[in-house]
Amino acid sequence: MFEALVKGLILGLLLGISVGPIIFSILKQSLNNGHRGGYAFIAGVSASDILLVLICNMFTHLFDAVMQHELIIGIAGSSLLVALGIYNFFFRKVQTAENGMLTVNNLRAHHLVGIFFSGFFMNSLNPGSFLFWFAATATITADSRLVDHPDQYRLIVFLTALFFNLSSDTTKVLLANKIRLKLTPHNVHIINRISGFILIGFGIAIVVTILVRDAHAGKL
Repeated sequence: MFEALVKGLILGLLLGISVGPIIFSILKQSLNNGHRGGYAFIAGVSASDILLVLICNMFTHLFDAVMQHELIIGIAGSSLLVALGIYNFFFRKVQTAENGMLTVNNLRAHHLVGIFFSGFFMNSLNPGSFLFWFAATATITADSRLVDHPDQYRLIVFLTALFFNLSSDTTKVLLANKIRLKLTPHNVHIINRISGFILIGFGIAIVVTILVRDAHAGKL
C-alpha cells in the first residue's frame, strides 16, 4: 500500500501549504491565545475535515444534496469570515503586562470550546473544503477500483492525509508561539489588522466566485 501512503501525503501536503483563511486564523489564535488556543482551533478544523471525509465517502448522496445549497453555505461561511475579519481589524485588543510585554489570554474551558467550534465551523462552512474533499474522494475512489483491497486503500489514503495535515497545523502553532516571543504589541496589532483584512477579503471572494460561476451556469 505504498501508493496509498504517497497519495495520502500528497493530499495532506496540498492542504498543509494551501493559503486560505484557516492558516491565518491558526496563526492569529496562536499569537493571541498561545499554544492552547492554537491547538483548540486546529482540533476543530481537524474534526471538521474528518466529518467531511466521512460524508464524502459514506453519504455521497447527502453530500450532493448539501452542495445544491452551495450559495447558502458560501454566504454563511463568508459572513463568518467577514465578521471575524471586522473584529480582528477594528476591535481586537493586544494584552500586555505591566512591563509592556505580550501576555497570553487566560483561557478557561469554555473559551477553548468556543475556539474549537470556531475552527470547526470556519472549515465546515468554507465551500473550498467541501470541493477539495469531494474532488479527492472522487479521485481516490476511482483509483481504489484498480487495487485488490479498495476499502483499505481509501482508509490509508485519507488517514495519512488527515494526519499529515494535522501535523502541519501543529507545526504552524509551534512556529507561531516561537515567533510570538520576539513580537512587540505593536507588531501583533498590525498582524491582527492584516489577518482581519485577509479574512474579509476571503469572505467576499468566496461569495463573488460562487455568484459569478452560477451566473455563467445560468443558475441566477
